[in-house]
Amino acid sequence: MITGAMIESIELNDPLGEGDDFVASFQIEDTSVRGRIARLGDGVLDPILKRHDYPRWAAHLLGEAVTLAVLISASLKFEGKVLVQAQGEGPVPLMVAEARSDGGVRGYLRLDKAKWDNLDRINKGQRPHIPQVLGAGVLALLLQPNDPDQSPWQSLVPIEGATLADCAQTWFAQSEQIPTRVRLAVGEISEPGGTKRWRAGGALIQQVAGDATRGATDEPWDNARALFDTITDLELADPDVSSGTLLFRLFHENGVRLEPPRALTDKCTCSEEKLLATLRQMPRDEILQLAEADGAIAADCQFCGRLYRFPAKDV
Repeated sequence: MITGAMIESIELNDPLGEGDDFVASFQIEDTSVRGRIARLGDGVLDPILKRHDYPRWAAHLLGEAVTLAVLISASLKFEGKVLVQAQGEGPVPLMVAEARSDGGVRGYLRLDKAKWDNLDRINKGQRPHIPQVLGAGVLALLLQPNDPDQSPWQSLVPIEGATLADCAQTWFAQSEQIPTRVRLAVGEISEPGGTKRWRAGGALIQQVAGDATRGATDEPWDNARALFDTITDLELADPDVSSGTLLFRLFHENGVRLEPPRALTDKCTCSEEKLLATLRQMPRDEILQLAEADGAIAADCQFCGRLYRFPAKDV
């Protein structure tokens, strides 16, 4: 059984090809450095962002959060999901991105339009920093197994740094204590008629602890980190530069061994049963206040926007 593929000549053998909507793990050959790389395009990120019609820089932020969740999910050792969640007091008081071991992805953010418009005026349309968008708050990463007998694991870090990648690196340093570099990029492709297509690319590398076999790992890590830090946002998200090509450009001197990529899909987990269960936990008076003139209760999924209607008697 072939579990990996070696990129030796990108022109002849690119295991990742030119496709999108996948995440793959890789190992830099003969070093102590491992990593993950992801591309999200027409099948995942574009519908997630277009579904909510967010302002441009808010969409960029959610795209980065979804990409980060996907990168982390590639390391799951169980069936379950990764949640990247930020809560604060800024123009975006809540942001949630979810990536599951089955490849399903979803995400949304809550926008305070008055605060956002004010921030946009202050920044004169330029991209805001993370603290400006989220305010004082925390970034939470939750690993949740599907098995109810397994406990979820959560870690919180303060919202610090200019970008979400900065926050992620702080989380890895504090929670996993593994030297990690993270890059996230979201781009827009303009089409005739003024429409745009959203896409994203993300990558991370980590230093594997040294042992008797590997020996010292600091020098290989420093070399890989220096190369990794040369990646541009354009290279990460450019549809004309495949992820395999990018990895070959960076690490061709050592070579890169890739694991089979995992396909990603835009897939929500909402259902009538789950929503009914949530409504039934609410006080009766609040339920009746939600009822419309015809006696039905309407509710929509914040992730996918699907609208549900239930007769009040069913709740």
